[in-house]
Amino acid sequence: MVHMQIPYISAPMDLTLLRSFVTVAEAGAITDAAARINITQPALSRRVQALEEHFGAPLLERGRNGVRVTEAGRLVLIEAQALIARFDRLRETVGAHARLEVGTVRVGGGATAVSFLVPPAIAAVQEDHEQIRFQVKEAGSREIEADVAAENLELGIVTLPVTGSDLEVAPLFLDEIVPVAAATHPLSKERRIAIARLGNFGLVGFEGGSAIRQIIDRQLRNAGVEPNVVMELRSIPAILRMVATTGNLAFVSRLGVEADPSVAVLDVRRLSIVRQLGVITRRGRTLSPAADAFLLRLRTFARNL
Repeated sequence: MVHMQIPYISAPMDLTLLRSFVTVAEAGAITDAAARINITQPALSRRVQALEEHFGAPLLERGRNGVRVTEAGRLVLIEAQALIARFDRLRETVGAHARLEVGTVRVGGGATAVSFLVPPAIAAVQEDHEQIRFQVKEAGSREIEADVAAENLELGIVTLPVTGSDLEVAPLFLDEIVPVAAATHPLSKERRIAIARLGNFGLVGFEGGSAIRQIIDRQLRNAGVEPNVVMELRSIPAILRMVATTGNLAFVSRLGVEADPSVAVLDVRRLSIVRQLGVITRRGRTLSPAADAFLLRLRTFARNL
């Protein structure tokens, strides 16, 4: 048996040449193959010749009754068919992503974003493109920043400012942080509450070190109130449940309390806590079509709040 050593290819093989050769090999004749791919017989012969020159070996034996592949041609034919099939599958997959027929969006954010901003944006995308899937991570802003920088996530929704220089940042939503108590709490019936009175009650806080916790603690201390945090939780629903059942107070996004009748927003004098939420992406990276579609819905929803 003759073993053929194929020369090293320094540039990508022109798939047109491979497709042409495969068509000839399968048709068994240059004339029939030329008709199948709608080119002239001389043009097709030149393509096959160029491929033979590239490999440095004859790939076809030409006869009166047509052509048949040589031993070298058989090796090329097997690999060419596999390469063409892989390329066609890849092209179809990329096209499906571009048409939003498939795709996965990797997005992360804090409790407010994951609970109240991300779900309606996901619903809007899947209403039109039900095959798009989502991987959603809930974590503190600094952890989300690290994941976006490491490209574990395509998109992050975080409290601004960010610390990473390798991130693209765009403002998204101005989030109002409000004090809440159980609907049955004595303070919930009062108006114009002095801020100093908040120091008389325990607070259910977000996790220590989180961006939102730092903002709340700083604002209270600036107003002369030392936060009396008696427990720390991550999720807004869990915090509100604790507030409703334990008699403690909490500070959460106004988005989280509007539909919860078990808690009430307190009317505290001279207290205004806001934070800017923003969308971050890895600098220099282009979003996938699915992530781009999600971001469009996310911005639309945030503008309408």
